[in-house]
Amino acid sequence: MKKRIGVLLSGCGVQDGTEIHEAVLLLLAIDRAGAEACCYAPNAPQRVVVNHFTGEESGGERRNILVESARIARGKIRSIGELKASNVDALILPGGFGAAKNLSDFAFRRANCTVHSEVGRILREMHAAGKPLGFVCIAPALAARVLGEEHPKLTIGNDPATADALRGMGAEHIECGATEIVEDPGRKIVSTPAYMLGTGIAEVAEGIEKLVKRVVALA
Repeated sequence: MKKRIGVLLSGCGVQDGTEIHEAVLLLLAIDRAGAEACCYAPNAPQRVVVNHFTGEESGGERRNILVESARIARGKIRSIGELKASNVDALILPGGFGAAKNLSDFAFRRANCTVHSEVGRILREMHAAGKPLGFVCIAPALAARVLGEEHPKLTIGNDPATADALRGMGAEHIECGATEIVEDPGRKIVSTPAYMLGTGIAEVAEGIEKLVKRVVALA
C-alpha cells in the first residue's frame, strides 16, 4: 500500500498563496517516491489578493484559499477540517507568502505571529502521533510557532532577520543551502530553504526531492 503524504496548500501564487513551483515539485517528488499526495487547504478567505503581473495588491478582490489551492491540485483537494493525523502518514507544507499570510500572520507579525487554528491543530496532532513533518521555504516559521517550546531544528536558508524570528519563537535555526535539507531526527521534522535561497528551479527541485525522500522514508 502506498504511503499517504499530506500536502497543505495556502492558495495559488507566490505573493498571496502557495509557491507554485514548490508545490508542483513536491507533488512530482512524492509520486516519484512511490507515495500518494493528498492535498488539503483551509476553506477560508485569503488575507490579500496580489496581481502577480504588477506585484500590487488587488484592492477589494476576494478569493478563497481552498478554491485557489484546487487550481494546483487539479480539483483533488479537501478542506483542512477533514484532515486528521490518522488520514496520512506524513505532512509537508510548501512555501509561498500564503504560508505567512493565510496559514499564519508571520508576514505581518514575525515572531509574534499566530497560526491558523486548524493548521496548528493538525501540526500538533501529527507531531503527537510521531508522524514526520516537512517544511519548505518560509513554512518552517509555522513549525517554530506551533512547536517552538520543543526547540526544533529548522532552516529557512541564511536570511538573518527571518532566522532571528524563528529563534524568537524557540526554534534552533541552522543555515542550509538551497539544495540541502536540515533534519531534526528526534522530532521527525525536515526542512529545506527552496526559494528562500535558491537562485533557480533546478536548485529548488534538488532540495525538495531530498526532503520528500527523507519524509517518505520516515513515514
